[in-house]
Amino acid sequence: MTLEISPSAPSALPAAPAEAPERELRARRPLWFRRFKRRFGRTTSAVTGAFFPTPLGRFLHRRLNAVREYREVPLEFAGAEALPTIAFLSDLHAGHFLTADDARAIAARVMAWKPELVLLGGDLINHHFDELRLLAPLLDGLSAPLGVFAVPGNHDYEEPEFVAGWVRALEGHGIPVLLNRGVRLEHAGKSLWLAGVDDLTEGRPSLRGAFAGRRAGEATVLISHHPDVFDAASGEGVTLQLSGHTHAGQWNFFGWAPLHHSRHGWVEGLHARGSAHLFVGCGAGVTLLPLRIGTRSEVVLLRPRG
Repeated sequence: MTLEISPSAPSALPAAPAEAPERELRARRPLWFRRFKRRFGRTTSAVTGAFFPTPLGRFLHRRLNAVREYREVPLEFAGAEALPTIAFLSDLHAGHFLTADDARAIAARVMAWKPELVLLGGDLINHHFDELRLLAPLLDGLSAPLGVFAVPGNHDYEEPEFVAGWVRALEGHGIPVLLNRGVRLEHAGKSLWLAGVDDLTEGRPSLRGAFAGRRAGEATVLISHHPDVFDAASGEGVTLQLSGHTHAGQWNFFGWAPLHHSRHGWVEGLHARGSAHLFVGCGAGVTLLPLRIGTRSEVVLLRPRG
């Protein structure tokens, strides 16, 4: 049936209601607090980084590389069969005991897996945009049939509200940044919606933007640096969310970690809520102190076996 509206008479159709504003996923800390936290982190990293050329620093660097694991994680839930094999990297913190040679070695290990899709989960740098030059061997060395995509983390904001330079740098290496948007990929004869959101603590994540254009019932992978976005995303038809941020606590003393980055206990590994699933990686690097105690750093290949 075709609806015809005469151009000489006003339309009798009511105006579409205005879309309600999207609810903020989490209120951000005050600007002064975020600036103070960034200054504290930079000062601490500068102090510990001064030890890098020393015998102690070289020992800590070797130890960090030794405890980095490259492991396959099976995805064995209903709906996983619609997903490709995904290499997931996050929290490299380049410039803080992670060098260009380390980045090159990580890229080589990832490419040996021959993943169908590569996703970067944020905190690629520690505090400064120029640290991205250390990641050039990684950013230029990664490729996959379905592409390489990224989202920012809190450390990728060199200053509060300022991540545009980081986005331009990654896209200059041919890596699209999914900043509250999604893309449709074709895998095994079916469509897959790949979406990404801004960082929960420094940015303005929008699930509405990330899922705009998604088809009903479409398999969906969401990249979010912060795992707690899953609290809302799990009710939005997400098949799998990939996150980092937590470093698995980085320092774990007999089951107790002083750093708690998730209000829901999503610190590492696979979690589920209904039909939605979340994977939280331990991260490939470190921040603040160049130490991991009772935790591993990791790069993972997620292999569906649904």
